[in-house]
Amino acid sequence: MKQILVTGGAGFVGSHLCERLLEEGNSVICLDNFYSGSKENVWHLIGHPGFELVRHDVTEPYRVEVDEIYNLACPASPVYYQYDPIQTTKTSMFGAFHMLGIAKRTGARILQASTSEVYGDPAVHPQVESYRGNVNPIGIRSCYDEGKRVAESLFFDYHRIHGVRIKVIRIFNTYGPRMAVDDGRVISNFVVQALRGEDLTIYGDGSQTRSFQYVSDLIEGMIRMMATDDSFTGPVNIGNPGEFTMLELAEKILSKTGSRSRIVFRPLPSDDPKMRRPDITLARGKLGWAPKVSLDEGLDPVIAYFRRKLGL
Repeated sequence: MKQILVTGGAGFVGSHLCERLLEEGNSVICLDNFYSGSKENVWHLIGHPGFELVRHDVTEPYRVEVDEIYNLACPASPVYYQYDPIQTTKTSMFGAFHMLGIAKRTGARILQASTSEVYGDPAVHPQVESYRGNVNPIGIRSCYDEGKRVAESLFFDYHRIHGVRIKVIRIFNTYGPRMAVDDGRVISNFVVQALRGEDLTIYGDGSQTRSFQYVSDLIEGMIRMMATDDSFTGPVNIGNPGEFTMLELAEKILSKTGSRSRIVFRPLPSDDPKMRRPDITLARGKLGWAPKVSLDEGLDPVIAYFRRKLGL
């Protein structure tokens, strides 16, 4: 049994990770301030002998003895991270700083949940880990993009200077059950709008692309990355290379839900990337990992989840 700390553990992704780690026989400390996470996501884990839920903000110091740390704490939806952009940057920066301090003191392995947003609006497609990005450091999304870039920088400096055992993954768009109704990300937006019979809102002309991975594929990638030899630090792209336009996604969700909602178009937000698709060659080679769940397969449980959530 390993003692594992998961920051942001009550979030959409974090809750699935806590569940998987407990299934594998580990003891899990789930740390969350419930800004974008929810107790409801981990309520079914309360009472498990290996699970401990702690309300804590990672911008403040925390002391614990652990074997591994998964640092997920940070709102990942534009609705949440743009609401308080200063706090978003602080969460990425100080959260990484405090968790790296624990790893340095205890000798724990530590994984940073970074993001494809470090690539910005990419001039290279698909995105490879060696690409340094095309990011606006002063735009409305910069609190998240630059916060994650700072966190990566801290991770590699702690590794070079203090020998901390780091792992860095760059997560591409992920979806699945336990996404919030007001999450603000495109799949949850479209599904909720379709189920409610509201207009599906596409920003721009719908030609911009994204790649979507189901949450179980991401969790598998995280577990495999943490288990790699200490000499392999990453960063590694974890995402599904299947690429869809926003218009294709909207039409697919309308078909699956049987909704009669219309598609409407609104102006494209500032700094919204025009395309996003991971090159996962490194993940295939180093982790033996590739996504298993197609978008068609993954949308069904998500639609069913939101039907229950909305009482439909």
